[in-house]
Amino acid sequence: MQKLTSELQRLYLFAGQQHDAPSIDLVKDGMVRTLVIDFHKAADEQHWARLCDVANALQTELGLPAPAVSVSGGECYRLWLSLAQPLPEAQAKQFLALLHKAYFEDEEIDFGRSQVDLPPVQNRATGLWAAFINPSMGGALAEDLGLEMMPPEAAQAAFLERLGSISTEEYQQALATLQRKHGAAPVSAPSSPAVATSNDGLLLKDATLEDIVRHLHAMGIEPTFRHVLKH
Repeated sequence: MQKLTSELQRLYLFAGQQHDAPSIDLVKDGMVRTLVIDFHKAADEQHWARLCDVANALQTELGLPAPAVSVSGGECYRLWLSLAQPLPEAQAKQFLALLHKAYFEDEEIDFGRSQVDLPPVQNRATGLWAAFINPSMGGALAEDLGLEMMPPEAAQAAFLERLGSISTEEYQQALATLQRKHGAAPVSAPSSPAVATSNDGLLLKDATLEDIVRHLHAMGIEPTFRHVLKH
């Protein structure tokens, strides 16, 4: 538990903030430390494809670190963007709005959200567990969007320990890129996803179930989630 708590504090909590409740404050004293983007369930697993498009664009087009990926326990996938230095709320909302316009404008977004459930936590409405996930297994959870059992804390920590926060320089460069994109021409969401082969970088959309299990075993993690097998 200590390792997982340390990773959550490193990435998503304000200095001195304790993780002692199912949800965390996204805004504290007018500042924002974490940006969370929801991708709600859609037909033909388009919510997973859209998340992959956006996550890849954040890295390849904007030069940002790989975000964490989670399932909410029933409603959506989520991308988690960690800021090394908290931003004033107005600036954080502006940045999120620019991302929304550039890459996922057809996805509903709550710009006024001030709290979010922090995995791992059980979804009170569905009984499924919200959890951070290995990006290569995300497609297998497109239907349930949650786990039937509480995920192992060691696995949750392992998914987070390789991730980094967005530095001030990276944020400024990404902001400038987005402003140039919007100033040059109307922006639409990417139509073809990038595909990568490393958990350290872009998301894997085409990994097989065997690939997923082999990868987790290589990390010393025994999978306990239920996969949805497609026939």
